[in-house]
Amino acid sequence: MKRRDPFFWASAVFMVLLVLFAIFWPMFGYGFDQVVSRPYMPFSGKFWLGTDELGRDVFTRLAYGARISLVVGITVQAISLLFGITAGVLGIYGNKWVAGPIMRFTDGMFAFPDILLAILIIAVWKPGIIPVIVALAITAWPAFARLVYTQVASLKDREFAVAAKAAGGSTFYIVTRHILPQLWGILMAVTVVELAATILAESTLSFLGIGVQPPQPSWGIMIETARENMNSHPEMLIGPCVILSLTIFALNFLGDGLRGYLDPKEK
Repeated sequence: MKRRDPFFWASAVFMVLLVLFAIFWPMFGYGFDQVVSRPYMPFSGKFWLGTDELGRDVFTRLAYGARISLVVGITVQAISLLFGITAGVLGIYGNKWVAGPIMRFTDGMFAFPDILLAILIIAVWKPGIIPVIVALAITAWPAFARLVYTQVASLKDREFAVAAKAAGGSTFYIVTRHILPQLWGILMAVTVVELAATILAESTLSFLGIGVQPPQPSWGIMIETARENMNSHPEMLIGPCVILSLTIFALNFLGDGLRGYLDPKEK
């Protein structure tokens, strides 16, 4: 990563501001379901992005929507990393009767389109934040498992791992002290990129009406509601569409920059 890469640093600044916006703005703004004025008030100094079809402040709802997107995205990535690292390591160091089925099951998961599998899981369960997190985590962990598997396979016979084993180090010691520390850079970069995909998937599910449910202000719900009234009030699409697009772009630029900086193979 170039130290003066403007896209990377602009993305980093945007994500910091987005996190601060999600954390602090709801403390000072209105409630996400609070009617504060007449419906479809224009942009003004009091209502920066106007009000929606029920008279709720759009800018405040964007902050609450950012909370939902970030919480869902980070939780899904944490679960995916946990299961992916465990599966990938077991695929290399586990016994054959454990490693074989785990990796065959991981390969089988790639046969299902992610968003369609998530829709199926939510349809069997019910719409809501928890089902969305579970569904997206189930579809996300196989990619991490495959990545960890290939990386561990290339590192387990390196000099430092062989020396640690010759010195009497246990498998757990070798993996946690010598193998996984080599992977944190690439895993962090991939996680940031996958976070963008997760946020987009959550918004898509909410847009379809099977994700986060009203009155929770998911960006996907806000886009769908604005779409229904786009002929008479097209300005309602500006806020949620712009912030979702900028978030996806920022996370992708941030992930690419981190990959170039943290992955030794990219240097």
